[in-house]
Amino acid sequence: MKGIILAGGAGTRLAPATLAVSKQLLPIGDKPMIYYSLSVLMLAGIQDILIISTPAHLPQFRQLLGDGAQLGLRIDYAPQAEPNGLAEAFVIGAEHIGDDQVTLVLGDNVFHGPAFSELLTNSTRNVRGCVLFGYPVTDPERYGVGETDETGRLVTIEEKPVRPRSNLAITGLYCYDNDVVDIAKNLRPSARGELEITDVNRTYLDRGQAELISLGRGFAWLDTGTPESLLQAGQYVQMLEHRQGVRIACVEEVALRMGFIDAKACHELGVRLAKSSYGQYVMAIAEELAGSR
Repeated sequence: MKGIILAGGAGTRLAPATLAVSKQLLPIGDKPMIYYSLSVLMLAGIQDILIISTPAHLPQFRQLLGDGAQLGLRIDYAPQAEPNGLAEAFVIGAEHIGDDQVTLVLGDNVFHGPAFSELLTNSTRNVRGCVLFGYPVTDPERYGVGETDETGRLVTIEEKPVRPRSNLAITGLYCYDNDVVDIAKNLRPSARGELEITDVNRTYLDRGQAELISLGRGFAWLDTGTPESLLQAGQYVQMLEHRQGVRIACVEEVALRMGFIDAKACHELGVRLAKSSYGQYVMAIAEELAGSR
């Protein structure tokens, strides 16, 4: 399974904060936004990852994450010159995907919940068709909405429906088999000139190969594309981290717990950030896990 993070766009709804920096590098709590989507792929056991962003912003991501080796990952980069739709990620990333399955996560989405790693691992194992993730919302008319049958198979997808058939919004996390590359390459741009991810999903729906997993009680899904939602995400993260004493989307800790790196390597990553509370946490986790093994 390969991973793609789509971290493009101009971030116009967050201007002027995004005039000089990518939206996905703005902080949520004490870490860059992209750490949250990166940790999702890592929790799914995915180590080969492509980050797609604008040509102007790619050097910023390279400076932050490098080639990923320090986290036991392989991270590559590719430009998306214009925001031509989410499905273009599979056209841009065709060589990266190769003959494998692929999971796409949007760089401005935050996911958090119990046993998330187990859920992701099970969902991304031997994907046949597509696996989407739904989240119950009170205002489904604002989203793409999925309706499922009793087995969890997706039966309808509606974009911003006036009378929604369900309250499950389709989130920015998508798993596909290798057919997605050819499907995306053969899409026609929509009326707004974009390759739409909904059209990809409808292709799988027509084949009877689309599954929608509901992220129910205990899960949080946050889209951080506006100043209000970015602030709410930061408050959510701060509250949980302060009360529980653990950090959400600490990629060094995730790499250690997933077995991508050892405790020594994790501790060294913390030492580089030792003057911050984040770095001190990384060192403490490395010492704790080293002592328990």
